[in-house]
Amino acid sequence: MELSNHQADRVKIVFYTDPLCCWSWALQPHWQRFIEEFKDQITYSYCLSGMIPDWTKYSDPFNAVSRPAQMGPIWMEAQHRTGAKINDMIWSQEEPPSSSYPACIAIKTACLQSFEASERYMQAVWKAVMVDALNISKKDVLLEVARGTSLLHPGILDYDRFVGDYDASQSREAFRSDLRQVAYNRIGRFPTLTFTKSGKGLIMTGFRPYEALVDAFNQLKQVSKGQSVYH
Repeated sequence: MELSNHQADRVKIVFYTDPLCCWSWALQPHWQRFIEEFKDQITYSYCLSGMIPDWTKYSDPFNAVSRPAQMGPIWMEAQHRTGAKINDMIWSQEEPPSSSYPACIAIKTACLQSFEASERYMQAVWKAVMVDALNISKKDVLLEVARGTSLLHPGILDYDRFVGDYDASQSREAFRSDLRQVAYNRIGRFPTLTFTKSGKGLIMTGFRPYEALVDAFNQLKQVSKGQSVYH
């Protein structure tokens, strides 16, 4: 999902994320403020990680999470540390989200229409799970979120097209492409943002305040020729 721009002097940012990443949701106010402030000096894209294929294949030893009930405290911590509105009770429900793959595919489905459609839809999916505690591993929930997005943003997301595209091979191949990019760049924690310009770059992992985004941007804008700023 990429916002096209052909001006070579812009800083390119890739935002590696996942619909079930609470820290990515918590980062959104800072990220949206940053986009608005520097929109004329950056290009950005999102790469979906497929963080939870299913619970038999997911393990986060760093946070000691290997089953749904253990995810709740992580979401609670994210809420307390960042002030973001996050409903951790979804992980104590009888049927918590079983995978982030369906939501990733849905976001790539919206992207078949436009970058803006995918961005609007991704925000709606995040709100659905983080705030409204809806199970976004279910297709009917994802379709309902798409319907709501199309009504809220008429002319941006076509709901009927979305329904047809969701089960098409093109949306799944787009997601597989993201998974290959995540694996190739060895991205293992989310969110991760990469800032690059003229062959130089900086990597930022985890939730960071607005000022950290600005600092990363400024480092890339000010770096002299031949100097590396990878962290």
